[in-house]
Amino acid sequence: MKTIALTTLFSLGLASAAPAQDFSFDEMTYSPRKTTFKLFAPPESNPQVLLLEQPGNAAATQPLPMTFDARKGIWQLDVEGDLLGRYYVFKTPWGQTPGVFAKAVGVNGQQAAIIDMAATNPDGWENDHRVGPKNPADWVIYEMHHRDFSVASQWTRHPGKFLALGELWATQYLEELGVNAVHMLPSYDYGSVDEARPDEPQYNWGYDPVNYNVPEGSYSTDPSKPEVRIREFKQMVQRLHQAGIAVILDVVYNHTFDIDHSNFQKTFPDYFYRKVGGQYSNGSGCGNETASEQPMMRRFMIESVKYWAQEYHIDGFRFDLMGCHDIETMNQIRRELSAIDPTIFIYGEGWSAGACALPQEQLAMKAHVSRMSGIAAFSDDLRDALRGPFSDDTKPGWLGMPAEDHVESIKAGIVGMIAHPQVDYSKVNYSKEPYAAEPTQMIAYVSCHDDMCLTDRLRASIPGITTEELIRLDLLAQTAVLTSQGVPFLLSGEELLRTKQGVHNSYKSPDSINQLDWTGVKRYPQVYNYYRRLIRLRQQHPAFRLGSAEKVRRHLEFLPTKTAEVVAFRLKDHAGGDRWQDIIVVLNASRLQQEVAIPKGRYVVVCADGKVADSVFDHYDVNPDRQPSLNLGTVKGRKVRVAPQSALILHN
Repeated sequence: MKTIALTTLFSLGLASAAPAQDFSFDEMTYSPRKTTFKLFAPPESNPQVLLLEQPGNAAATQPLPMTFDARKGIWQLDVEGDLLGRYYVFKTPWGQTPGVFAKAVGVNGQQAAIIDMAATNPDGWENDHRVGPKNPADWVIYEMHHRDFSVASQWTRHPGKFLALGELWATQYLEELGVNAVHMLPSYDYGSVDEARPDEPQYNWGYDPVNYNVPEGSYSTDPSKPEVRIREFKQMVQRLHQAGIAVILDVVYNHTFDIDHSNFQKTFPDYFYRKVGGQYSNGSGCGNETASEQPMMRRFMIESVKYWAQEYHIDGFRFDLMGCHDIETMNQIRRELSAIDPTIFIYGEGWSAGACALPQEQLAMKAHVSRMSGIAAFSDDLRDALRGPFSDDTKPGWLGMPAEDHVESIKAGIVGMIAHPQVDYSKVNYSKEPYAAEPTQMIAYVSCHDDMCLTDRLRASIPGITTEELIRLDLLAQTAVLTSQGVPFLLSGEELLRTKQGVHNSYKSPDSINQLDWTGVKRYPQVYNYYRRLIRLRQQHPAFRLGSAEKVRRHLEFLPTKTAEVVAFRLKDHAGGDRWQDIIVVLNASRLQQEVAIPKGRYVVVCADGKVADSVFDHYDVNPDRQPSLNLGTVKGRKVRVAPQSALILHN
């Protein structure tokens, strides 16, 4: 494959630190009078535009030459007349491509479509607005895959589609559960599902990008019509927003489906990828890694998230393998999204899947989150301390083998991975020093899509575990997550005691493995109600979401315990303006009842032995159909007893 000399890039002014600020990757701009095409491609490439009446073979189409603008380093073509409804590709020496920033495509994304984006807006779209919490401490995130969530639902008219998530049954369920944001697995156009066979069962998580700025066709009701997937995605966002649910997009800029067939490579070979010793670097673990530090790759990422935020009203972004990207790019993304709306939430995986071509100190790793204000990273420290390491499904964590070497990691997770005088980071499993400047820079979780779900992990790591014990440990784990000072994150279906039948990496497993079993609401009402009420407890009490490292250090105090099987802490002095003076949380992983010393006083019990009391709800919130009236009583004195494998929460 032909490559471009570095001297050529310098002559274009594109290898310097500053990207071309006046180029926004609008590769196609339509109006009824004319359509303008632009392409960032090498000066010697002589790209052409091929126009088609219908999607199909463009070989017989008369090519239209583009003109090179040496000042901007881009190619351009103006075509007079109304091209609405036509399709196009760019023809380069390396193949045909819809470009790197197509906004509408035909089936399987091979050819771009000329549409009027304003015509894709659903009724009332002009009144739709982002609904994400203004304070990042207030987010409660629910991670889901479009097909997982709805394909087995008896109530949906559109199983596995964008529209299903906007249906009344879905929005009411999310509202009742209490989450205020859904994190959607990749929803852009990806390569591993054939959109030409929409009625055949096909499954993939979608971490194989093709067109980053177009909704995936297999989640629409008609992939053959470019405007349908766009309109239905907007309808889904609109209906979620009407229910007060924010929408977070999972973005995968760190790699492409492959190299030879990628739109990046067909447009400007090797510019968008990193190499080491003449070989493509593979920090993504997928055969390639993109070069976020390159000015136009950086510009592409910035323009892409801005486009989703502005065109689709997206509330937040989760960056896949954020540790592959450079810190400066992530900080620029934060600044430019903040200029649109400072409440847009950004978080990501603070690691890569392999060695990257850039030095570690330049990468957006978890250890460098304190250098990225307003950006959060997942805490594998808390996750693995609770349930065991990602690398060994059979090895238990604190839940299955409560030991001293887990305690500091759990405490670090509870404070949000900030510096705290009672946390010894030398004993934390991975992070040997605090990585977060503020607790809202830590995502607290115990399971997500790319791993065993929690119940499967407990079964794999605790031989002979009973259903009763499984439930107890499941609830205990999520209590640690939802009472931590980080931003809580739940995998969809965990509240239904979800199982993926032991499959760790279910990225292409069938529906029978991945789908949510909605009978779990009735089969495990204790689990569903506990999740629901614990979420509400967090939302009603600012002590659990202080949002400030200084406040956490002032108000969160760990209490001494007799054994590593117990972690206990107090939120004191009306923390965060809470109406409760002191809140005590005790987490007991032991199979025996444990006794813990607490400050002397009279306390109301709000959570005990797998139940959360009615007192966490306002009077109008209690749903008698879900759970009978529940009052857990009071305790008085200097000691409390905590039931085996459970949490105790009380206040004075």
